[in-house]
Amino acid sequence: MKIIRWLINRWRCENGYRDILVVAIPLILSTSAWAVQHFVDRMFLTWYSPEAIAAAMPAGMLNFTVMSLFIGTASYAGTFVAQYYGAGIYKKIGPSVWQGAYIAVVGGIIHLFLIPLARPVFAFIGHDPLVQTNEIIYFQVLCLGAAPGIAGAAMAGFFSGRGKTWPIMWINCSATFVNLVLDYAMIFGNWGFPEMGMKGAAIATIISGYFAFFIYLILFCKRSYNEKYHTLKGFRLNLNLFKRLMHFGLPSGIQFSLDMVGFSIFILLAGRLGTTNLAATNIAFNINTLAFMPMIGIGIAISILVGQSLGKNRPDLAERSTYSGFHMTIVYTTIIAFFYMVMPDIFLKPFAAQANPETFESIRQIARVLLRFVAIYAIFDTLNIVFSSAIKGAGDTRFVLKMIIVLSSLLLVIPSYIAVIIFHKGVYTAWTIFTFYVIALGFAFLLRFIQGKWRTMRVIEEVIPVIPTMMSETPSMK
Repeated sequence: MKIIRWLINRWRCENGYRDILVVAIPLILSTSAWAVQHFVDRMFLTWYSPEAIAAAMPAGMLNFTVMSLFIGTASYAGTFVAQYYGAGIYKKIGPSVWQGAYIAVVGGIIHLFLIPLARPVFAFIGHDPLVQTNEIIYFQVLCLGAAPGIAGAAMAGFFSGRGKTWPIMWINCSATFVNLVLDYAMIFGNWGFPEMGMKGAAIATIISGYFAFFIYLILFCKRSYNEKYHTLKGFRLNLNLFKRLMHFGLPSGIQFSLDMVGFSIFILLAGRLGTTNLAATNIAFNINTLAFMPMIGIGIAISILVGQSLGKNRPDLAERSTYSGFHMTIVYTTIIAFFYMVMPDIFLKPFAAQANPETFESIRQIARVLLRFVAIYAIFDTLNIVFSSAIKGAGDTRFVLKMIIVLSSLLLVIPSYIAVIIFHKGVYTAWTIFTFYVIALGFAFLLRFIQGKWRTMRVIEEVIPVIPTMMSETPSMK
């Protein structure tokens, strides 16, 4: 009975389970829509050819690794929005988002310069020739969609930072629908479209990105938002605000990018083990998004509530929201991990549905084992996502960056290179290394949160309390 009463109180209290879910459910649906998009996209490419699915993850990850530097920086505007919103300084919210949009312009231009570099980069990586061809096509087309993707992430922070997350869900679900329809049409040549295979998948992705960005922009420019939050009035470059966004956001962007670098290097090294091992690795990671993306949704919700609570100078509420999110996330992840462990074939059937049975069977055998690795590290990834989100919501981005640099280098990239390239170990050794890396990362962020330095951090300027003057209309207080 005590446990039941405790759960009921935890549900009802401020920043308890209910408050987390109010913010998180649209974000969970939104990130789940993204997961579904990638799941179906990879499923279509598996149906199309083994080379296409083998190329999708390395090329997509390499593109997103570069984008993530700018997405992580620009989207940190959402933390500024959350803390300004909690502090009641509404007129700084619109300008904060615009500073993130300017970062998107820079990121888009840099991606255009990367297009001619795709061929020598993937030639150096050395995957099979047909895989290389698909990698180059996929990477080059995706670079054309970088700017709206980054700007959309910044504008999403306008809604998420205020805890208004339903628009994000509707926009992302709509963009996912656009992507999947165009995937089916452009990959296979349905409904009068030419059969474009890998190129069609990439074009569908960037069209859906542009679609999401324009919807965000239309909503962001509403008159009521402009009056309250200066969403149009604050469009100018504000050097002080821009510098502060770079001070806190750039470490977040670098951390995001380096995290992806380590992950991308791991994928590329897996590719050196052959197309079958690479395809199985891609499928296992793709299935993992079913657990990972909902966790990301709760992580964003935690970051929002931590930011708002610290804007109110209530670190106690920030701590409560973090542990409330952790409780729910660990239960969900444990359930998913159980199914990965005991019934992996359920998740593999969609990939096998229209793939070549002879070709896919060897992929399936490896992927079944890899899902057991996923089941183990997914539990500890909960610590990583929840507690890193909490301390980033406070502004502790430099610690997160340091941990990614140290642990990614010492526990992932270097050991994977030694194991795969020098000692010629197999895919299971590589995945063992990756699992230990995720476990170490999770405990590093948990210990940092417990340490409590985040309690005194803020990304916004200090709010100076105003002492009311003793005038006739101001009652005196004894």
